[in-house]
Amino acid sequence: MQIKAVIFDLDGTITEPYLDFDRLRKGIGLAADAGPLLEAMENMSPAQRKLAEQVLYKHEQEAIEHSTLNKGASETLKKLRQMNLPIGILTRNTRSNASAVAEKHNFTFDAIFDRNDGPVKPDPFGVNMLCKHFNILPQEAIVVGDYLFDLQSAKAAGAVAVWMRNSDKTSKFSDFADFTIDSLTEIIDIIVKNEKQN
Repeated sequence: MQIKAVIFDLDGTITEPYLDFDRLRKGIGLAADAGPLLEAMENMSPAQRKLAEQVLYKHEQEAIEHSTLNKGASETLKKLRQMNLPIGILTRNTRSNASAVAEKHNFTFDAIFDRNDGPVKPDPFGVNMLCKHFNILPQEAIVVGDYLFDLQSAKAAGAVAVWMRNSDKTSKFSDFADFTIDSLTEIIDIIVKNEKQN
């Protein structure tokens, strides 16, 4: 099936990994093994959650300020524009932060689905909503991310799951991916090869 859109994770995919979730959990007062941050925050009291949101906001602002693009990000986004393929962002971050990163690095996204828009990754809801926005089937989308949740949300929706390898510690994630890449430019090869096969 022809690829008609590309959906990216933000942190660690478009940008190089910056957020240190162990440090974040510690700053909020959570145990190192407390699990995913957003899910842990759902079980907090209102006062705890307010503090957690303040700490998270501070760390996310630092991540914007210090953000650097991942290998091949700029060229890949330009090439996707030339190919007239819409670019979506599916993030557990916020829309305003994703927009700030785009503005800092001088590019635009066609649609952003953030943590306030509905169930977060690994739920497939965001993938499905972005595909609906682009008026395509999930099978016609590539979802690119550096973490397990990105791949799980892609597979659950029926999209093509592409794992951006940026750490040897996460090599087991490749088992959940249709493709594994070391540079975002490899996405273009995947799209072109797919077109030739169809």
